[in-house]
Amino acid sequence: MAAGLFLSVLSVSALASPVLTTEADVAQINTQAIAENAPGNWLSYGKDYREQRYSELKHINKDNVADLGLAWSFDTDFNRGLEATPIVVDGVLYLTGNWNVVYALDARSGKLLWKYDPQIPREWAKMACCDVVNRGVAVYEGKVITGTLNARLIALDAKTGDKLWDVSTADTKTYPYTITGAPRVAKGLVFIGNGGAEYGVRGYVSAFDVNTGELRWRFYTVPGNPADGFENEAMAKAAETWTGEWWKQGGGGTVWDSIVYDDELDQLYIGVGNGSPWNQKIRSPDGGDNLYLSSIVALNPETGEYLWHYQETPGETWDFTATQQIMLAEMEFEGEPRKVIWHAPKNGFFFIIDRETGEFLSAEPITTVNWATHYDKETGRPVEIEAARYLDGPHVVRPSSMGAHNWQAMSYSPETGYVYIPLIKALFEYKDVEDYMHHWGHYNIGVYLSQPSVGDPMLAQHLTKTLTTGALLAWDPKTQTAAWEVPHKLTWNGGTLATAGGLVFQGTADGKMQAYDAQSGNKLWQSDTRVGVMAPPVTYEVDGEQFVTVLVGWGGAFGLIAGMEQSTGVPPSRVLTYRLGGTGELPANPEKIRFDPPPRLTEDEAVLSKGRDLYYAFCAACHGTEVISNGAVPDLRHLPPVFHEQFNAIVLDGIMSKAGMVGFRDVLDEESAYAVHAYILERANLDLESRSQAEWWKNFKNWFYTQIAKLMNLLL
Repeated sequence: MAAGLFLSVLSVSALASPVLTTEADVAQINTQAIAENAPGNWLSYGKDYREQRYSELKHINKDNVADLGLAWSFDTDFNRGLEATPIVVDGVLYLTGNWNVVYALDARSGKLLWKYDPQIPREWAKMACCDVVNRGVAVYEGKVITGTLNARLIALDAKTGDKLWDVSTADTKTYPYTITGAPRVAKGLVFIGNGGAEYGVRGYVSAFDVNTGELRWRFYTVPGNPADGFENEAMAKAAETWTGEWWKQGGGGTVWDSIVYDDELDQLYIGVGNGSPWNQKIRSPDGGDNLYLSSIVALNPETGEYLWHYQETPGETWDFTATQQIMLAEMEFEGEPRKVIWHAPKNGFFFIIDRETGEFLSAEPITTVNWATHYDKETGRPVEIEAARYLDGPHVVRPSSMGAHNWQAMSYSPETGYVYIPLIKALFEYKDVEDYMHHWGHYNIGVYLSQPSVGDPMLAQHLTKTLTTGALLAWDPKTQTAAWEVPHKLTWNGGTLATAGGLVFQGTADGKMQAYDAQSGNKLWQSDTRVGVMAPPVTYEVDGEQFVTVLVGWGGAFGLIAGMEQSTGVPPSRVLTYRLGGTGELPANPEKIRFDPPPRLTEDEAVLSKGRDLYYAFCAACHGTEVISNGAVPDLRHLPPVFHEQFNAIVLDGIMSKAGMVGFRDVLDEESAYAVHAYILERANLDLESRSQAEWWKNFKNWFYTQIAKLMNLLL
């Protein structure tokens, strides 16, 4: 049930498009232009190859940011989560929405210039662990390049949106590969990785010719079957760190986000993901470091040849990826100047790594961490807590599988010396599965997704919002300590942007766009976005005027699974752009629609328990914990009666596959479907009963459950 029951379906090809009137030819954007980093544009995912997300623009600054207002907004075609960073070239924004639809907008007004829809089969949403999202495009030599959910790489004419070439980057007929990351481009090559580790794939990164789409090289991140031989010496050495028959589970190690070209050293850095399955005991039963999982690997950008690596989480078993943003910098470390990587991956530590050699320099925790006490200075390895690997029973781990920092981009200000990190504060109970079975095309993580059960829907919401919070953290890499921290009500907030105006911009999960004093953390400005924000803002200049743009729409991995009900209906996901003196306003959100559920199917605890286990195995990743959805994917507690009448036809036979809700008859039978339906209706009726209670009783419960949630947060 992970893909949703009814999704908007739009069949739009590239529209007939006007030629763009730009001040400079977009064809001039090349490696040199991206490296030179013109202040008025935003030419690459992290602005330039250093990926510091710092803008030299300062027309909007601490003294006048209170006058910032909405200049224009643009509604995309869907209402799911948005994660993309817009690319801005001389008055034109290039960005992506859900299902990889590419938009070119006038940066002054938000007028649509052209749109391209790659026609992603909605059924492929089942193969995407974390929503039908992506993080944007690359622009190079007159082309807009995008990766798609079904693992294609497409180049479009930047002025018209016409397709130039379209290649497959993976064997999707056999394996459930996806792409959600933004391509990076340098030296005439497009670099792209993939996702799919939760489903059982082998990770790699590829380089394609920017003009033709021809594959130039491929580097695998984990070894394959030794009987087939190894592609290179790096894979042969990696195989020595694995045990058992790991290749049968895929291995994982997908490069699903950060890929960074270092134009100073002419090296390519890739962040490698988690193991497949997460649980190391299953994929590599006798342990081992399992290279190159959870590592930063340096490659020759022209050949893909291995140069060096540093593994941040050896033998990872918690979904602690190293795919988070790789930031390049220079600093003095222990009295010597160093070219370094600053990295804040999922595992909760901030790393400083010599980017010339891969030498470990430092790692310090940025939040509460209980899986390891510290990193050994001599070995560069973590000192783990004995119970952390959950071999002898369940263990609650901080940070959670969502990480202390995920894909939401951090930024750096050379004025303050601080790195601004969207911090996640959450926990996860890791528990070994009793009977593991590998199902191709389904979640295969080797641990239970389900967390300890909470009967009352109101208490479930309180616990979710108390045990999973967030913050904006200003981190000083020179001292490896926090400079300041601003708490957020919810977790899974947006990426950050730092500017020469002394500001840090960030959107939040509770629907706010905010600006902070970069030095002190004082909030200086706020605007209502009407929906949660995950994406990082960008800033640019047109005709001497500075604008700030952010994509808004809440979803993604945590946004879907978190079980956070919204108070209104979900508006279209949007592009919001601000300027000084802007007077634009957003329309009110649509009303929330609920249908009362049919009666319970059964009160048999054995059936309901089985239904809960199956729901979390196959449905919760999209429809939410405790059957509470964020609304963009249908809330199964509030469905129209016809969906319950056709439950088996939908869930088993896939009669709504074209809308993204595939059938699960390959893993579920009639009895299992009945148990899942029974559990859904149990939760639906509990919700109905809770909403029907007297106001005084609901107010009391609200107060009481708040105290319980606070106490549990202290205990855990």
